[in-house]
Order: sequence, then structure tokens, then C-alpha cells
Amino acid sequence: MTSTASLGRAPRSKSPLKLHEIIFQNPRLARGRPLLRPARIGPRAKPQPDFKVVGEAGNGTEAIEVFRRVKPDLVLMDYHMPGRDGVAVTRALLREFPAARVLMLSIDEKEEDVHRALAAGAAGYLPKATQREELLRAMRTVHAGERFLPPTLAALLTARVPANELTPRELEVLELVSKGLSTHEIAHVLGCAKTTVKWHLKNIMQKLEVSGRTEATRAALERGILHVE
Repeated sequence: MTSTASLGRAPRSKSPLKLHEIIFQNPRLARGRPLLRPARIGPRAKPQPDFKVVGEAGNGTEAIEVFRRVKPDLVLMDYHMPGRDGVAVTRALLREFPAARVLMLSIDEKEEDVHRALAAGAAGYLPKATQREELLRAMRTVHAGERFLPPTLAALLTARVPANELTPRELEVLELVSKGLSTHEIAHVLGCAKTTVKWHLKNIMQKLEVSGRTEATRAALERGILHVE
């Protein structure tokens, strides 16, 4: 069984454990995401006396509305939800409910995705390919007030260099580069001079430690800085 890395503590909840399960309902993206099915952890699975599914939601807006209504002790959050993604929903949820406990689930195991989720306030992050037993253990750990992160993902965060974060404008430029736009086209889209675009490209390549546009795009996709739409 895979071990976990503790990333700190938070106030412990004294209430009985309820599970607020957020289900991602987009059939196009549902393949390979069995952990979000009710049968996996709900009443139709092997009984778990300390779990109770009290709500489900199909998108970010609905998730917050359901949370307001049922006040669960734990949220399983899908990183890639329709509309607002799981990071944005987690951030909004914790602004309104600072004590909320969120466990993020994603098909991606990329350092930037994990970083964004934890920075938004999630107490744990798991790949959706995780075995059910590991998921249950993560749920119990997060509900108990601790952080849960598999060691492979913890290692990614340890190797991550915060100083190399791209600025919002550099991210815009990089996204346009990934779509195949030329320097002239990027300058036109952003309403700036070509020399400014070239300056951003230079910074991007230095931060990503690459020497060309193709390498920059590949590195950004591998690290989770960019996502394939």
C-alpha cells in the first residue's frame, strides 16, 4: 500500500463524518474516473460506517450551492469541473467556509496542478487512478485535520522551484505560442509590440530552461502549466 506524506495539520472536526461527494457529470471526460462514481464509495459499495454521502454536484456553482445547504465535513473535489475548475471552486468555498475540508481528485499528476490545488486550500490531492482503499484512507486523514499527499506528488512539489513561476502575461504568451501563433500574431492579439513579445519569450524559455518554442510548449504541458483543451 502506498505511503503518504504529511504536510501539516488543521483543526480537528468533532462532528460525525459526512461525505459530500462532488460528481463530475461530463460524459466526454468521465472515462478513467471511477473514483467519482457513487457506487465506489457510496451505499452500493462495501459499507463504510463513518461515511455518509449527503450531496452531489455536477459543476462548480452547484458545488458551492450544495455545500451551503448541507454543510458537509468533507468535500471530494474534481479538479476539472465544467465552468469553474476545482481550484477556483475550492478557493471560493474556503473564502466563505474557512473550515471546509477539501480533497482534490484529478487525472493529472503534474506539479503545477498539485501546487495550485494546495495553494487554493485543498488539504489533499489524489490521482483518480488511486485504489479505493487509498482513497478511503485519504478521506479519513483529511477529515481528521491532516494533509494527504502521495509521496510521488510530494517529491514533485519538493523539486518545484517557486522562483520560476511564470507571470500572468507570460502565461498568455505561452498559451498563444502553444496554439502556433507567430510573434507578430501574438503581438496583435495582446496589443503590444513585437519586441515586448520577444522579451516575454526570452523570460519564458529561461524560466522553463528550454531553448525553443516547441520545447517550451512541451515542458509546460508536462508540468501542468498548460493543459490540452
